[in-house]
Amino acid sequence: MNEPNPPDGKAERIDASVWKVTVVAVMGPFMAQVDSTVVNVSLSTLSHTLGSPIAIAQWIVTGYLLAMALTLPLNGWLVDRLGAKRLYLICFSTFTLASFLCGASSSMSLLICARVFQGLIGGVMAPMTQMMIARVAGRHMARVMGYAALPILLAPVLGPVLAGTILAHASWSWLFYLNVPVGIAGVGLATWLLPRDLGALQKRPFDFFGFALISPGLVALIDGLQNSTRVQGFALLLAGALLLAAFVWHSARKGAAALIDVRIFADRVFSTAAATQFFTNGLLFGRQLVVPLFLIAGCQMSVEHAGWLIAATGVGMMCSFPLLGFLTERYGCRAVAAGGALLATLGTSSFVWMIEYRFSPAVALVSLFLAGAGQGTISIPSITAAYASIPKARLAVANTALNIAQRIGGPVATTLLALVLSLTMAHPALHAASVGPRPFFWPFVLLAVLHLLAFATAMRLPPRIQREPEAARP
Repeated sequence: MNEPNPPDGKAERIDASVWKVTVVAVMGPFMAQVDSTVVNVSLSTLSHTLGSPIAIAQWIVTGYLLAMALTLPLNGWLVDRLGAKRLYLICFSTFTLASFLCGASSSMSLLICARVFQGLIGGVMAPMTQMMIARVAGRHMARVMGYAALPILLAPVLGPVLAGTILAHASWSWLFYLNVPVGIAGVGLATWLLPRDLGALQKRPFDFFGFALISPGLVALIDGLQNSTRVQGFALLLAGALLLAAFVWHSARKGAAALIDVRIFADRVFSTAAATQFFTNGLLFGRQLVVPLFLIAGCQMSVEHAGWLIAATGVGMMCSFPLLGFLTERYGCRAVAAGGALLATLGTSSFVWMIEYRFSPAVALVSLFLAGAGQGTISIPSITAAYASIPKARLAVANTALNIAQRIGGPVATTLLALVLSLTMAHPALHAASVGPRPFFWPFVLLAVLHLLAFATAMRLPPRIQREPEAARP
């Protein structure tokens, strides 16, 4: 039954139980984001302290990311099999144990193994937040997710501060031990506050063949994209694409018995939302690649100065997230997501103008703020539309499929942008003088085109969510 939106854009009161679930659901990604940021900042210190070259130490990060990709497809099947609350408790407690094992590692090899173990758990845990909020928030998901995203955005800001403080006053092991008290508190709160799983669990058999196709396929695709300029990387990229294509064929034949039923993409709203998520994540990672390089290498800006400018993007996102519920309920998913994409396009396109004419730190500051504010309004309305289009029985599989689309978008965008940048940097005319900002013209043009593609997909979202999603109904 359709339920109209509140008149005149007035916000309805959200039950306190929704906020309790949201607090618990956010603790997992917050802990994982802090953990990843702290490790990235401390990589050189870990390399020096444990006596390993940086090429080996890099596997602390790479191993974690690839392990996440390996287990991400399992989420939907495990939720159906174990229930969302039980699976979240298992993942949260095991991720905490893995953090302790990382801190207790006595060598680089043990630390890498512990991080891979942590990544395997993180891959299953990563999609849980969206799904648990979708189950209880209903049509208010945009408003709830807008506030829920704020602590996750704060994690990359807190990470460097925590890393610097720990390395100045304590052993590197505390980079990982700091997760332990958070994890213990999170498990206790999850046990107390998360609702029990209603209804019978789905005891569908495990799709071994599908898992053997999609999980190695995702790992090969992501690793191949990150190393696409090398022969081995291209071979991995091709192998990953073939494995994923084989999985699509297998899933289409097997239907609901497949690990992930790809027929879910036949739903126009869901497939549109998934495409929007793909491009949105690509924009986020693409901007993180191109903008710092442009400011530091192209404009000869100091790292500190560039860092302050880039922070404007995060500030813009943090300003837009709390407004998402009001904006979505008043203007609808399509208008908010498409408007955000256009705003982000404007913020990005100004860099093309500055490369052609004159760079201005003030214009760059405003542009990055606008790009962040626009970026922040694309993702959550499209996620809300996706979950509203899916019946409760398919929510777990839909959640996994949506997260896979998100995570592939980043490597695809950064690979394309890195390729274009390497081609422009290799142009003979650039060897006659200092590099300057000119090589970044076409990468920013490509980034603007990706924004327009996000706008095009957002324009195909439904104007409004007129019904309470089945996934949120008891």
